[in-house]
Amino acid sequence: MTKITLPAGKLRPEVLDRLLRHTSLAPELIVGPAVGEDAAVIDYGDRYLVVTTDPITFTTERCGWYSVCINANDIAACGGTPRYYSAAIILPEGKTNLRDVENLFSEIEDACRQVGVLWVGGHTEVSCAVNTVLVAGQMIGEVASEDLCRSSGAQVGDALVLVKSAAIEATAIIATEKAREIEATCGTELAERTRNFLLDPGISVVREAALARGFPVHAMHDPTEGGLVTGIREICVASGCGVLVEENSVSVLPETEHLCRQFGLHPLGAISSGALLLTLAPEAASHLVYHYAEAGIPAVVIGEILRTEAGLQLRDETGNVAPLPMFEVDEITKLFS
Repeated sequence: MTKITLPAGKLRPEVLDRLLRHTSLAPELIVGPAVGEDAAVIDYGDRYLVVTTDPITFTTERCGWYSVCINANDIAACGGTPRYYSAAIILPEGKTNLRDVENLFSEIEDACRQVGVLWVGGHTEVSCAVNTVLVAGQMIGEVASEDLCRSSGAQVGDALVLVKSAAIEATAIIATEKAREIEATCGTELAERTRNFLLDPGISVVREAALARGFPVHAMHDPTEGGLVTGIREICVASGCGVLVEENSVSVLPETEHLCRQFGLHPLGAISSGALLLTLAPEAASHLVYHYAEAGIPAVVIGEILRTEAGLQLRDETGNVAPLPMFEVDEITKLFS
């Protein structure tokens, strides 16, 4: 039998779903491992514990900051509050000096302080098993049972809301990995501004998720690897529904459009930490969008949740409706190929 090697990126949803069917279940496990769900939720008596794990694989610059933020995002997207962070840090042999480790620890400490979590432990070693820095973070948080929000809760007729913009994280990665090319073609000012996308508009959605509390949100999810459309797909797969996305309504910042065009990337398929997807009834969605605007945060309705048989659809800028694009591998990988 010929062995087929797997491509870079997440496992295909159908493969992951098959593998996860064999995982353990228990009465206290409120949300277990499932396609589209980024955190486990455990009944702990007076509250729920929320647990998530995510590695940083696309960049080594500021990877400590990335690790804290993306793990905190997974907790926040469940309606929870991130509390405790730990990390397994593997550093490449022959390429690591003490100053590198000091800088990485300083990044993690700074990020934990800003997000409001405690760095409680982990593991650090130098190893020949990796050729770049690998930070695999874990975050533990908590959520009241009435505030729990799942990716799988989308309902037919819901409005699909995008908070902030697509490919914020991708923009920061492009600006870091291709700094010289960007400075040569676009100038230092744009290069510096896009590198700072890590902080402004920022890849954290902890505040954005917290602002949705009190609204009747049915599903909430932070799109990461695979970009915005993969995040939408994950909601639909988890919820067993279809969707119609209005491409004209999707927010993509001008700097993101420029860099994606320069390096041949599709912004809707590029890693998108910093964005948040929510579904809720249309009238409630209007109130939520206004609530975000009052807080100075851009949010917009970008589509509608449909019945399963409607499929996953995208209406483009010309009004044509076609299947929602599928990105087998995150567009950002093109930078490294």
